[in-house]
Amino acid sequence: MHPLTTGSILGFSIAAPVGPIGLLVLRRSLAQGACAGFVAGLGAATADLCYGALAAFGITFLAAWQTPAAALGGAFLCWLAWRTWRSAACSEAAESAGFAGTFALTLSNPMTILSFAAMVASMGAGTGAATPAWFMTGVFAGSVLWWAMLAAGAGLMRDRLAPAHLVWINKGSALILLAFGVSALSTAVRGLLA
Repeated sequence: MHPLTTGSILGFSIAAPVGPIGLLVLRRSLAQGACAGFVAGLGAATADLCYGALAAFGITFLAAWQTPAAALGGAFLCWLAWRTWRSAACSEAAESAGFAGTFALTLSNPMTILSFAAMVASMGAGTGAATPAWFMTGVFAGSVLWWAMLAAGAGLMRDRLAPAHLVWINKGSALILLAFGVSALSTAVRGLLA
């Protein structure tokens, strides 16, 4: 399989599972429109590109970052959950989930780190001078495709939701973000105790 195809499939499959980043992109799309959600998704895709580059060039120390990344990411997710719970509509906390916010959260997400570390171990990035560039391009393209689809879908639903629905989406999002944050902090504590 060509490295561009392999990278695209892996980039899409790593971005697609519903998690805190997907939730933030969804909320930003509902609050500010599909373009704003897509820009937030580009932050996550750029972080995926960074990890794809590390994987493509065979750097396998990603797992060593798991504990500090989990602590930072978990704390940030708990803070976002608190802000989201306090906001009356989807807009206030969604502002924290722009390009820079999703970029930082994706870089600090232990599952992203482990996914790319597993990618190095199982599939690798191939060999040859041009292979890493094709692989990285594929990872970015696959991730961008997912975020474009998610933002566009949420953008289409934006005008069909009443303000009361948005408040309930906000409260549910806050609880889910808190659960992800607590889970990440638990990972960090287990890493410190190990």
